Amino acid sequence: MKKGLIMLVIFILVGCDSILTETPNANDRVENRDGQELKVGSGTQSNQPSGTRSIHVTDEQVTRGNLVLVNKDHPLDPEAVPEDIVTLFENQDLMHGYVVLDNKIRLSRGVAEHFRDMIEAAGEDGVNHFMISSGYRDEDEQEQLYREKGSDYALPPGYSEHNLGLSMDIGSTQQSIDRSPEGTWLKEHAWAHGFILRYPQDKTEITGIQYEPWHFRYVGQPHSMIMKELNLTLEEYLDYLKDKSSYRTTVEGDEYEVKYVPVTSKDMEIGIPAESEYEISGNNSDGIIVTVRLNKDGKK
Repeated sequence: MKKGLIMLVIFILVGCDSILTETPNANDRVENRDGQELKVGSGTQSNQPSGTRSIHVTDEQVTRGNLVLVNKDHPLDPEAVPEDIVTLFENQDLMHGYVVLDNKIRLSRGVAEHFRDMIEAAGEDGVNHFMISSGYRDEDEQEQLYREKGSDYALPPGYSEHNLGLSMDIGSTQQSIDRSPEGTWLKEHAWAHGFILRYPQDKTEITGIQYEPWHFRYVGQPHSMIMKELNLTLEEYLDYLKDKSSYRTTVEGDEYEVKYVPVTSKDMEIGIPAESEYEISGNNSDGIIVTVRLNKDGKK
């Protein structure tokens, strides 16, 4: 009888222990959120607020991107030249609706694709006598031009936008660009395709460059639209973003947020809205511009 009682006590204790070990600890609960396992109550907290995600930024990105400022005070980082530089004449799929002055003219392929689309849009408006007279130049070509033309006409190698691969000189096959329908069309519509007139007539004191109605630079949307609306050069736009920190706008139903972020260390983590598309460009000085598309086709 006594032995049976002892066995009953042992059975009860073992059973209770089994029940306790099968009950999970609330502090060790695991949840699945957006494909990531988060241990609640474990002491590990997200570095970013709910609804955001982290992206990694390095100090090298300050000198890379479509908004990089290249002028007499901001030399080009050679590593910032796009890897997709191509000879236009050798890529006939890019040469629709315009001609080149020289069969050796080169440009970033991505920029050339945007330029081709822009020229096709001009053709739909009956404007179709475009020519590219100059595109990307490497530093040796820029050095030769600088020696031949002097400082009144050219910048030293590394200080010209033509060394970046995102700029081109556009002409008309009929007459000078500033008197042609092509020049007029570009002034009115280039911004809609991501291009800006880089050296306007009324901004020479800011750019440090005389009026060049032929020189256009690709910066992409929404930047070209914002610069058009606010009448800003690239120099002014980058200063404006740095002063304002954040700017929101809508382009063709898509809402964008453009933010200046100072780069203060070699490696950084910054937060952006979760599941959003984004682009990063340096200003070639002290920070980056983060462009986030908050919604697509007008849908949040």
